[in-house]
Amino acid sequence: MSHGPRDPLHDALPGGEPDTVRLRDAVPDDAARLARIWATGWHDGHDGHVPAEVSRHRTPQSFVDRAPGLVPHTRVAVLGGDVVGFATTIGDQVDQVYVDASARGTGVAAALLADAARVAAEAGHAHPWLAVVPGNARARRFYERQGWADEGPFDHRVEVAPGVSVDVPCRRYRLTAVDRSPAAARLVGTDAGDA
Repeated sequence: MSHGPRDPLHDALPGGEPDTVRLRDAVPDDAARLARIWATGWHDGHDGHVPAEVSRHRTPQSFVDRAPGLVPHTRVAVLGGDVVGFATTIGDQVDQVYVDASARGTGVAAALLADAARVAAEAGHAHPWLAVVPGNARARRFYERQGWADEGPFDHRVEVAPGVSVDVPCRRYRLTAVDRSPAAARLVGTDAGDA
């Protein structure tokens, strides 16, 4: 009997084992999956909200070409052996957060965002930031629910091709406090050595 949508952060499998999301560092073999999740999620949130030149350059191959460069800065969410989302943190910026459509609304994005903030804080950046296009209302609401504050508009310079950049109007969101409590740390499983 179903009691609503599954919550992979808390549901149990029939054998009683928790069906938990595990967060781990990305590895080179994850690049193809990152590219697929990134391409789909990027177009879902950006098409119609960024300059046409940016969308024109965001072909499936562009994500395949760029995904290996994300790996050293990326943590992935794994559910049932499959990568279902990722967050990329570079310095004080949470640069990318994307979740496969099958895992949206399950808490995976919140776990990835909290983990990215933790990664930034551990690198000495207590108040990480991220950019979001104004028209991506779903993402903006999500970030606000997670405690990120809208600091206002700015032009985010985005490389669309080698040596070619475009200014994209964005909103800058900043986390005002990082939750380092033991309860927050237990939100998801983390592979040994990856914390």
